[in-house]
Amino acid sequence: MKPDFDSIVAEHSGLINKVCYMYAEDSHHLQDLRQEVLTNIWEGLGSYKGDSKLSTWIYRVAINTCVSYIRRYGSRPDSYSLDTVPPGELGSATQGEMTTDAMLAEMYSMISRLSRIDKAVVLLWLDQYSYDDIASLVGITKANVAVRLHRAKQRLANSEI
Repeated sequence: MKPDFDSIVAEHSGLINKVCYMYAEDSHHLQDLRQEVLTNIWEGLGSYKGDSKLSTWIYRVAINTCVSYIRRYGSRPDSYSLDTVPPGELGSATQGEMTTDAMLAEMYSMISRLSRIDKAVVLLWLDQYSYDDIASLVGITKANVAVRLHRAKQRLANSEI
């Protein structure tokens, strides 16, 4: 039985928006990526076997869709305006967890400049996925996750991006 698409989208909208936002050039590109992700989720729901959490499966679909879309239609610029998406649409964090919209926007701006794989690793780590889950989702080894995460944290802390 296919899970209810509308309830899945409602429940995981923040996750979908966050992943699409990290790969989008602007608000129009964001909407294109989101539509592509939603289409792939709709088409793939019948093949979802429940081997992993639904949110993990959706993360995989979203990341793979965004990376494939960019490979197909071209890469995004190094930076872009963060005014295109309201901060509340970026992720699942509640207002109490965010110190300021500006800090959140700056964090996402810095993360968006990482390589495609590092960006996915950092986003998954921020959402508290285990190294094993991240390795499985991104298609790298657990050791490579640890190395990439360590280097990405250093680059972010030193503002080398």
